[in-house]
Amino acid sequence: MSDTAVEPGGTTISGRELLPTATQARTRAAVRELVRPHRRLALGGFAMMVVATAVGLLVQPLLGRIVDLVADHRPPGSITQPVVLLVLVALAQGAATVLGLALVARLGETVLAQLRERFVEKALRLPLEQVEKAGAGDLTARVTRDVSVVGEAVRSALPELARSLLAIVLTLAAMAALDWRFFLAALVAVPVQASTARWYVRNAVPLYAEQRIATGSQQQQLLDTIAGAGTVRAFRLEEEHTARVTRRSSAAVELTLRGVRLVLNFYNRLHVAEYAGLAAVLVTGFLLVRGGSVSIGTATAAALYFHSLFSPVNQALVLLDDAQSATAALARLVGVADQPSPEPRLSPEPQPSAGHEPRATDAHGTVTVTGIDHAYEPGRPVLHGVDLTLRAGERVALVGVSGAGKTTLAKLIAGVHRPTSGSVRVATGDGEPREGLPVALVTQETHVFAGPLADDLRLARAGATDDELRTALATVDALDWAGALPDGLDTVVGDGGHRLTSAQVQQLALARLVLADPPVAVLDEATAEAGSTGARLLEQAADRAVEGRTALIVAHRLTQAATADRIVVMDGGRIVENGTHDELCAAAGPYASLWAAWSGTRATADLTPTHHPSPHSTTSHVTTSPDTTTVKDH
Repeated sequence: MSDTAVEPGGTTISGRELLPTATQARTRAAVRELVRPHRRLALGGFAMMVVATAVGLLVQPLLGRIVDLVADHRPPGSITQPVVLLVLVALAQGAATVLGLALVARLGETVLAQLRERFVEKALRLPLEQVEKAGAGDLTARVTRDVSVVGEAVRSALPELARSLLAIVLTLAAMAALDWRFFLAALVAVPVQASTARWYVRNAVPLYAEQRIATGSQQQQLLDTIAGAGTVRAFRLEEEHTARVTRRSSAAVELTLRGVRLVLNFYNRLHVAEYAGLAAVLVTGFLLVRGGSVSIGTATAAALYFHSLFSPVNQALVLLDDAQSATAALARLVGVADQPSPEPRLSPEPQPSAGHEPRATDAHGTVTVTGIDHAYEPGRPVLHGVDLTLRAGERVALVGVSGAGKTTLAKLIAGVHRPTSGSVRVATGDGEPREGLPVALVTQETHVFAGPLADDLRLARAGATDDELRTALATVDALDWAGALPDGLDTVVGDGGHRLTSAQVQQLALARLVLADPPVAVLDEATAEAGSTGARLLEQAADRAVEGRTALIVAHRLTQAATADRIVVMDGGRIVENGTHDELCAAAGPYASLWAAWSGTRATADLTPTHHPSPHSTTSHVTTSPDTTTVKDH
């Protein structure tokens, strides 16, 4: 697996197509859009910051006045007035600063909350195909690290940066008011500072963007390795996966060290600017005092003004570092928040014209797969010309050896992926497109959200009553253990809460399916985590959960297939058999071989369980040639 990164129109790392990142122009535009409704708050905060900074600039002239009084040998009582004024200035500046920072922080938190809401809304609606291509690590890094970086910038960096920039501008104006030559002397530092800032921004922006991508890649590799720890150990791939994690971690560390070196060089250049500017102001003050143009107090005030610039300039440039990091993180959030709402994956079946009786396949919940080809990578097809109809209310088992294409077909029907060619259509009964998908997917990887069990169930139906929740749990044989929890439906589950067994987690997923009540359900090895002891009970729960729905079941155990209305056998990305359990066993084809291997007996009609064919079942004759496998239904 390659660890290189390329950007063919979008960033790709190790074969993963990362989620989009907004351009700088689009990021700025998005911020303006978010701030526009809060213009009054923004103007109020800015005005108070200006007042606070302007009041603070009275300190240096008052100190200069004290110097002049001392130089003129005035009595001690003469400095009482400027000292009192200094106290009043400090109080006024403090009050205005607190109010200004509060308004700016309120503005920032409001805008950040809106951005988070947009991000979460779009992230939840991202096509699963897009999330799978990017990997969970990319989305996780944006949800955690990027949101944290932007939030911290809004709470601290943004107000401080605004105050520092105002202090710089108003201080230079105050120096010009003392004497225009002090202002010119202060400008000696500007070319060095400006070139340093440009150099830093030019290097920091791409560096921080690389750091974000490397962090996402590192998290993805960690997730992959940890999630597949059992397989890694089984195949003794520990060293290989450790090497992958090390490479990704080393890349992230190297980028961090590059950032540290960049910052150190940044400060070295700034020190040169500070001392050159201060020397210029001191020399100018000496010459002006000697020539009688200004007093010692005025020269002192000018020197203090310039020295006071050290703090806001350094603060602004330190915050510029944070701002660049936050900007890179913000661009990644805006990139997701700007994603268009996904179009429905499945199209409704065309309805019969007036005067014609509806066909059987027009019934609500009928799924029609026509000419499906699919490839995850160009030139490496996984499915080849798959045609399949799931009739309304029919329970179809999908079986085949590992790699046959079962999960891919299931995800295409569930809408997780779009087929490379061909179509997947679902009949809605009224012929009208529906909001979202009329298909629900349940897999063996079920997440339990942290919080009360009732809240977890209501993810499937927000307005469900407690009685409806209990009914759903009872349908999948989960009410007994749910009722035995310490606080019943109010028991906190998930991270930090009550630990559920694998079988209970799958029952929870099936209960969500019952509550969601979709016309079509796809179960991709949804009972695989039960273990052999609870497998039959979980299979029965799955049967009840899909009762009355069109169901496609990727069978983990062939006992599920044996009781289905129809069995579809896949091999090499093609459908090679199609019929009931009894019919396929009698045909002595691929399914019969699978059943014989599963049951340990010869797959003959008199040795297999009695099974009553569904009215929808079909017998398939398979004709195999070296290049193709065709299925003909009768």
